[in-house]
Amino acid sequence: MPIRLDDIDYFLAVADEGQVHRAAARLGVSQPAVTKGLQRLEKEMGFPLFDRGARGMTLTPVAEGFLQRTRRLRASLDGAIKEAADLHLGAMGVLRVGLSPLYAEQLFVPASLQLLRQRPAARFQVSMNLNDALLAALRAGDIDLTLHALPGVMPADLQGHPLLTDDLLMVVRDGHPLLARRRLRLRDLAQVQWLLPGPAVAGRRNVEGRLAEAGLPPANVAIEVNNTAGQLARLLLQTDLVSLMSESSLRRSGGRGLVALPMADARFPRTIGVLVRRETRLPPLAQRFLEILLADAGLRKQTG
Repeated sequence: MPIRLDDIDYFLAVADEGQVHRAAARLGVSQPAVTKGLQRLEKEMGFPLFDRGARGMTLTPVAEGFLQRTRRLRASLDGAIKEAADLHLGAMGVLRVGLSPLYAEQLFVPASLQLLRQRPAARFQVSMNLNDALLAALRAGDIDLTLHALPGVMPADLQGHPLLTDDLLMVVRDGHPLLARRRLRLRDLAQVQWLLPGPAVAGRRNVEGRLAEAGLPPANVAIEVNNTAGQLARLLLQTDLVSLMSESSLRRSGGRGLVALPMADARFPRTIGVLVRRETRLPPLAQRFLEILLADAGLRKQTG
């Protein structure tokens, strides 16, 4: 007997809710329907998916991996259904893209203009956020691809397409006391205060890791932000805070009055690119958008 799609939905709902009655209420079906669906699925799989206890349902160890794969496949199926519906209604599809605000103007806008000229009926759903939030949305299937700094070590479930390099720099205001030192070293940052993103963001982890390698205490974060420091440049210009900024942002007007710390340890090499789910086929519109981004990257290399 083939596996039924509704049984997969029952499994995902119970995994999320931990209780059959809650899963049933969420899906708008009866508890017996969910119970029978789980029994059918476990029979087809040949192994139990849940440990049943007085406090609810918990995934068995083997079901943990099955859950992640199933969630991605279900999200991919939902996307395929949505795309087919859009095509039936005369639309050319929906591009669901996540991007760092730093690369909206430089990368996203030119590629989007090209795509709109080629696909006038295309629609866009754009999520602008920091890398950690974008990665979570990509893995959940909420977006088709992301555009930001690629991970230093590529996760097994994702695939990266490099577009350009844009190093992350430690920056301070012009005239900062650190700049007066004849030879600036990492240990000179032991007592400074920082303006940094949250602990889950790659840039913050880079700083913490470099300080730890030098035997220094964690960064003394006076101001924690959930977006790029470039939007708070005035704070840096009027204080002795140290922060992070991309090299491209430092060159633009938002970096006016700011200076990169003159030492090798203040630079974090980065590759900016596109991330996609490795085992999920991109919708046609997202695939065309990726092709445009890669073609533009090739032209930059030829003319750069």
